[in-house]
Formats: sequence, structure tokens, C-alpha cells
Amino acid sequence: MKLIHQKGTLIIFIVFTLKMMNVIAVDMSGLDCLIKPYVTVELSSPVAGVIEDIHVKRGDFVEADQIVARLESGVEEASVKLARARTQMRADIRAREATFELSKRILNRANELFKKKMIPSVEQDEAETAAMVAELEVREAKESNQLAMLELDRAIKFLKRRSIKSPINGVVVERYKSPGEYVEDQPVLKLAQIDPLNIEVILPLALFDTIKVGAQAEIMPEKPVGGIYRADVTIVDRVIDASSGTFGVRLEMPNPELKIPAGLRCDIRFLTKADDQDQHPLNTNEKVKLDLKVNRFLN
Repeated sequence: MKLIHQKGTLIIFIVFTLKMMNVIAVDMSGLDCLIKPYVTVELSSPVAGVIEDIHVKRGDFVEADQIVARLESGVEEASVKLARARTQMRADIRAREATFELSKRILNRANELFKKKMIPSVEQDEAETAAMVAELEVREAKESNQLAMLELDRAIKFLKRRSIKSPINGVVVERYKSPGEYVEDQPVLKLAQIDPLNIEVILPLALFDTIKVGAQAEIMPEKPVGGIYRADVTIVDRVIDASSGTFGVRLEMPNPELKIPAGLRCDIRFLTKADDQDQHPLNTNEKVKLDLKVNRFLN
């Protein structure tokens, strides 16, 4: 009875110690991972045409909304100039306004003469009608100018579609086309955003309930980059690969200085509460030794 009591006391002590030190049954260190770009974009042209110039080459850094390539756009540039010239043509409006002012003066005189019964009502009606028509002509001229402004806006947008812009801050991975080539729906450039970076890791099913969104991990890229970096869990797959008994996890790692290239292999160690308190969990060897001591005592 005394021996059983001692065994029970030791088991309670071991369980309490493991719980306090946040030791889990499966080792969460020494796992392999892969560093990938946050976003990869195969950039194509919104319209078909012949490439006039590509302003970047492989390895160049680009910013969002930066023009990276242009298609030949001589016709579109001429359309913009023509539409802009039409918006600046005000002579017709001024001529119609002058005619309207004249017709109003004629109408005023006709009204005075009609009141004095010096002209028939037909002439007064003709003057009134002429004034109304002149006013409508002024309105028509102004509306035509507004349409010209809309045509200018459309021409500018057509011209902008001949420029290919980067949608992201990133780096040029591949250049598929060269100036002089015709493009329709084929990609011209391949871009990758590497700040932040995605960390992809495949974990055993035993860790499924352990890894949560928001958890942190230490990322150790392979040499020659090296170093230790922090990353946050952003995605935990909800579908398990039945054949391998694994699931995927994605982490996000800041890379503001762009020092870490994508495509590297890495090691990952998920952090526990003990790590947040500047403590270190038991390593694998220590846990094995502890298990052996427990088994020997119980046997």
C-alpha cells in the first residue's frame, strides 16, 4: 500500500510539472518548412497589341501602380489629342450666345411695339420663337462640349489601357515577352510580393488541436541566409490528408528590408507559453529521459 501511494504521488507530481512547463506529447521543434512569396502575379495586358517597351528586367523591384510595360499606342495618343482639341473649341458656344442675346433684344423691342399696336401679333410671335430657338441652340452647343469632354475622358482611359502597371510591391521573377512581340491574353511578366512572406509547413495530425490561428513560431532559413525570425499562424487547414495523416499550416513573416528571398527551405519551431516567459521547453532528449524514469518507477 505504501508503494502504491508513492507511485500515485509521483505520477501526480510529474503530470503537474509537465503541465506547468507546457510540455506536449509531440515534439514541435525540428519541423521542415518552405518560404514562399506572399502573392505571385502573372501580369498580362488588358488589351491586345504589340509591345513597345518593357521597363523592367528580372530581379528588379517594382512598386504598386508602377508602369512596367507599354504597348504601341500611336492611334490612341492621336485620339486623345483630337478629343482634347474639341473640348477647347468654344467659338460655337460664343456665337450661339451672341445670337441669343440679339434675339432677346429683338424680342423686347417687338413686345414694346406690339403693346403700342405698331406691329401685328405674328411678328411678335416670330421674335419670341426666334429667342427660344437661340436659347436652345446655346444649350445644344454646351451639351456638345460636355460630350467632347466625355469623349476625351474615354480616349484617355483607352490610352491608359495600353500601359501595364504592377498591382503589387514586389520583385520581377520572370519576363516572358520582349518589345515587338504581339500579346493578347498571354502573360508578359511574373511578379512576386516578398513582404511579407508565406511560410508553408506540413504537420502531423497529432498537432491538429495544438496549432491555432495567431500562434507564433520561430523560422530558421537555411544557409547562407540563416538567422531566426518570428512568424504568425494565419491559416490552419480544416481538411486532413487521409493518406499521409497530415495537414497544412500557413504562417506570415514580415520581410520589410527584403533580405530574405522566397523559395528557401527552413526549420520551424512553434512557440509555447513558456517561450513567451523567456523559458525553454524540455527538448526531446530530456522528455525521453523523463519518460524512462517514470516507466522504470512504475515497473
